[in-house]
Amino acid sequence: MGKTYLLRALVEQYDGFYFGATAGTEAESLRQFGAALARHVGFGAPFSFATWDEAVSCLFDLAVPGRRGTPFLVVIDEFPYLTKASPELSSLIQRETDRYQVEESRMRMLLCGSAMSVMGGLLSSTAPLRGRAQLELVVRPFGYRSAADFWGVTGSPVLAAKLHAVVGGTPAYRRQFLGDDVPASPGDFDDWVCRTVLSPLSPLFREARYLLAEETDIRDPALYHSVLAAVAQGNRTRGGIAGYIGRKSVDISHPLHVLEDSHLLVREADVFRSGKSQYRITEPLITFYEAVMRPAWAQLESGQAAEVWAQACERFAAQVAGPHFEAMCREYVLGPGRALLSSSFAQIGGGVVTDASARRQIEIDVAAVGPGPGGARPSVSLLGEAKWGTVLGVSHLERLSRAREILADRGFDTSRCALACFSAAGFSEALRAEAERGGVLLVGLRDLYGHTKPRVVAP
Repeated sequence: MGKTYLLRALVEQYDGFYFGATAGTEAESLRQFGAALARHVGFGAPFSFATWDEAVSCLFDLAVPGRRGTPFLVVIDEFPYLTKASPELSSLIQRETDRYQVEESRMRMLLCGSAMSVMGGLLSSTAPLRGRAQLELVVRPFGYRSAADFWGVTGSPVLAAKLHAVVGGTPAYRRQFLGDDVPASPGDFDDWVCRTVLSPLSPLFREARYLLAEETDIRDPALYHSVLAAVAQGNRTRGGIAGYIGRKSVDISHPLHVLEDSHLLVREADVFRSGKSQYRITEPLITFYEAVMRPAWAQLESGQAAEVWAQACERFAAQVAGPHFEAMCREYVLGPGRALLSSSFAQIGGGVVTDASARRQIEIDVAAVGPGPGGARPSVSLLGEAKWGTVLGVSHLERLSRAREILADRGFDTSRCALACFSAAGFSEALRAEAERGGVLLVGLRDLYGHTKPRVVAP
């Protein structure tokens, strides 16, 4: 995501001390730390520390009051590598932090790491550093609009959406991993996929596996890959995931929690049904790997990328691009499309509305539900259908209208509820006519990427 890039820029600006840890033994890490600290203070020979107790004490002594008035910035990158070999390190930092209070010390320490579960655990209820941190910052990927700017594909919303469905908003994938290999046009996308993500010679080829392997709490990769594969193939409830991998629901609680702590899975609540939720993979490259690459791994390793991709195009549309497009639409309503809502306090999500009379469930891809004023009944300000490869028509609008009626019967305030159709494939003439009469909002890819602005329609 560019953490190290940002940290190095900060250290350069404030003449701070930067130490990038590597996977190694405690003795090796101490030698590397001692050499780096000696270089920073201008000492001719590396410091020799026998323990991290000595190293941390020396580091904090450099920041005692009276030695140069400016703050002493210390950045320790990839901190989980150090704690894996030396679990006591957090306690040692806590001891020195308590001894030299922030107000009395010039020390300003930043601990950084890629293993989300480890970094999140540093401030948990029983962790030594709980209560000592003044900042907890997660460096997140680019949103879909910023990613299009970064990849230089803003001129083609179709290409930008497909590209984001594969690599998401991770900056390093363009330059460090692919050497600025960007698809030249929508027609070049298939060849780009084959020569990059699906090629055994590309650094991206095994990246999805590495993302999982770097999380220290994951000790049975096969089980976790099966959980992710279940979600990627549309089994998004706890029961659906358990059934897919052949386990009981109670047996998958731990892997689900670990994947959530690692920020690889997110549980999204059903905005209409209390206690119901579905899981979504947060990293697009992992979804692409589980849906497209993992089932044909042996073929891909033997160089049959073109054949695999030709067979996987429909699966890509249904299991990768489709769910990703739904998430993009919710992100749009949460941000640039917020003006479409009648309430600025609405929760944006998805949910299921049960039509008992027709014995069916109506899945709402994009919904905005907010609390009623003064404790009144909850209000629904938007119901939307989102489809990647389907031309939406009047039948989709009728489903949304029926859902609005059912929600009104259930006690929701739908008096200001707009209906919206999101589609990457377009809309029928009949649906466009309804939009002209003010019955529905039509949002296409050009709207999502800010090329046009959809008209706000009163319900």
